[in-house]
Amino acid sequence: MTRHPAPDPAGPGQESVWDYPRPPRVEPSSELVEVHLGGQVVARTDQALRVLETSHPPTYYLPRDAFVEGVLVAVPGSTVCEFKGRAAYFDVVAGGTRASRAAWHYPEPVAGFEPLRDHVAVMPSAMDACFVDGERVRPQEGGFYGGWITDRVVGPFKGAPGSLWW
Repeated sequence: MTRHPAPDPAGPGQESVWDYPRPPRVEPSSELVEVHLGGQVVARTDQALRVLETSHPPTYYLPRDAFVEGVLVAVPGSTVCEFKGRAAYFDVVAGGTRASRAAWHYPEPVAGFEPLRDHVAVMPSAMDACFVDGERVRPQEGGFYGGWITDRVVGPFKGAPGSLWW
């Protein structure tokens, strides 16, 4: 049995990802969230949702109307999340840059995750930059994950080498 490492201590104003629930929780955020690609701001909102799951930094889901018209291009294929349902994907296109399958959404989220309908998440690692309240986000390691690491959260985080079975 693989065990997760000891959680890093959380300081004042910080959250430990080891206190997040499994199954995940969806909560509203009033933080200013920005996504940049191709030298442009492609999305901006203070009405994002955070999905919080044990061992993962938050994933931010932005209202679809927070994205500049035309930057989200639907692409074929889908995946299934055991908690949220079937995800569909977008390329994100701006300023001559195309980030393939770098955004996703749940057109018909399962019970308990209905707030995610009409919201889109992006892979911070595939964008020029993502910001939360002016702080540049550090992408979660591991190409599969879309967590947003800020000074607000402490790990260790799933996705790093050796964390597959946490």
